[in-house]
Amino acid sequence: PTLVRAAMAIQAAEGQHLQAGLYPNPSLFYRGEEIGNAGTQGLQGGGFLQEIVTARKRQYGQGTASYAIEQARYGFESQRMRIVNDARLAFYAVLLAQKMLTVTHRLVEIGEQGVDTTEKLHAARSVSLTDVLQARIEYQSAQLRRNQAENRHQAAWRQLSSVIGDPCFGPQPLLGDAEADLPELDWEGALQAVLTQSPELAQAFAAVERARQNLGLQCARRTPNVMVEAGAIYDTDSNSTAANAALIVPVPIFNRNQGNILQAQSQVAAAEREVQRVELDLRNRLASTYEQYANARQQVEAYRDHILPNANKSLELTGSGYQQGEFDYLTLLTAQRTYFQANLAYLRSLSQLRARSVELEGLLLSNSLAADN
Repeated sequence: PTLVRAAMAIQAAEGQHLQAGLYPNPSLFYRGEEIGNAGTQGLQGGGFLQEIVTARKRQYGQGTASYAIEQARYGFESQRMRIVNDARLAFYAVLLAQKMLTVTHRLVEIGEQGVDTTEKLHAARSVSLTDVLQARIEYQSAQLRRNQAENRHQAAWRQLSSVIGDPCFGPQPLLGDAEADLPELDWEGALQAVLTQSPELAQAFAAVERARQNLGLQCARRTPNVMVEAGAIYDTDSNSTAANAALIVPVPIFNRNQGNILQAQSQVAAAEREVQRVELDLRNRLASTYEQYANARQQVEAYRDHILPNANKSLELTGSGYQQGEFDYLTLLTAQRTYFQANLAYLRSLSQLRARSVELEGLLLSNSLAADN
């Protein structure tokens, strides 16, 4: 629906452009004078009246409207990119929610195995009842985390279906790998892309040209349009016909469109400053987004290459040692929690990396369903 609205904005601007180029309609008139004088019908006639547009006002009007069309087209492109970016963000959110489901399911399996092992060791009087109770607590906590992961997966799907405009699109496995082909972006390249390709900035430049064309139009309106009248009249008394013509020229003594010109000059200055504001805003948003991207990338690489392999190996060794009586339950519990926390932190960092990458590659455009887009 937002794309349709953006397309209608283009169509509305095209209508304004068409209207601005239309010439004023002529007026037909009837004229009767001295009716009843000496028992006659007097003077009877008619003609037409036409306004003549001067000082290229129609061209300036169409120029103003043409830049309004350009603004609307850049607005459409901005909205299209917002939708694409939001769909990508939601897509990766679903993929990462699927991975979180996998992690929590494994955590539940580990917790279940822990309860089973601890109960057997307790039956053999190798561990205390406290260890059994702690194992059951961890198992139940793992089940809660799995339930939360399932809810997150459902929510991610609902958000994806909303963004693509199909609320009835139900959950199903998505093809893709959130960990594959992670983009490598640099600050200079991202900045150059934003400053040269951003439709937001292009829209601001179009607003400047629109304001300048409007200023030209308001200056042209200092020169008034003239009215031309032509017609004929029949004298019923003398049975003679005469032509008449008139030229009406307003004299701009009091109203020289001063107020509208001042307003248009202010709009030009404001539009030029708006370009600067948009550029500074893009730089500001880019700085924050790129910082988050850089941090997330470093974290993803650290977790993927070092922390996760170590956490996984530690869990395997501790679990095996606990079954053989080499470690107490507290050591096993620490290894389990470290494993889960490391996976959770990794997925969060991966989610942050994907989100910031999409924003950087998508010229910082998102939030496609906001009312002010």
